[in-house]
Amino acid sequence: MVLDGYGYWSGQDVRVEFHPAPPGHGLVFSRVDCENAAIPAVVGYRCDAQLRTNLSLRGISVEMVEHILAAFAGLGVDNAQIRVNATEMPGVDGSCLPFVNLLRNAGIVDQPALRDVVVIKQRIRVGNDLAWVEATPHSDHGLHVEYHLDFGPQHIIASGQFGGKITPEFFQKELAPARTFILQSEANELREMGYGARVSTKDLLLFDDHGLVENELRFSDECVRHKALDLVGDLALAGCDIWGSVHAHRSGHRLNAELVQAILKSHTVTRTLHNAA
Repeated sequence: MVLDGYGYWSGQDVRVEFHPAPPGHGLVFSRVDCENAAIPAVVGYRCDAQLRTNLSLRGISVEMVEHILAAFAGLGVDNAQIRVNATEMPGVDGSCLPFVNLLRNAGIVDQPALRDVVVIKQRIRVGNDLAWVEATPHSDHGLHVEYHLDFGPQHIIASGQFGGKITPEFFQKELAPARTFILQSEANELREMGYGARVSTKDLLLFDDHGLVENELRFSDECVRHKALDLVGDLALAGCDIWGSVHAHRSGHRLNAELVQAILKSHTVTRTLHNAA
């Protein structure tokens, strides 16, 4: 299945294709414009970037991958080849719903193989008092997430929290449609740096001092839902299922990745026939 679009940061046209892969393959990005350079979607290949998740291997990169990874993780798909012909993934409508629809239209196949999983055994926390994310054990199989959004008192984006157990039904209905958001001041700074030339107020949620600009919310708490969506995408960089509860407070992509690294360092990956999603 194919989806065409352009990158929010670069403005470059890009085509993404989802292809099936055998058991044990994992989620792998393939840059068809770079002699099919393959980059596994695991935290070891993550590189720091402003406001997004990028991966790099041997000088080849894929950028803003978190929404695609969230779509795969949210639907419980753990083996696929993601072929792209440019560096940055398409921003589409700012959510990951177009990627979810692409996957569902292509058809998801159960594979007769064990799934890799990390079961959280003890509390793990990264960050500080202002921003943190932690994983704790949960009696139920599967991944439970909760995000607490807080820009401070009197901010145009209200504080709030949202979460739940990540099942395909919950993810598709409650998280996948939630779009990325940005403040007008941040957007102005990025434009001055040469980013976002093609992005309009219809491509994401833009907030100025008075509120949402030239758009309508899909949920009253759409911003916190999108942060939960991003969290699911970043946790997919574990390269396996995570069974436990992940609670984030004002965290971003860097802290989310730090938690994944801490989990993999302190826990053992096992295999199970059970697909919690």
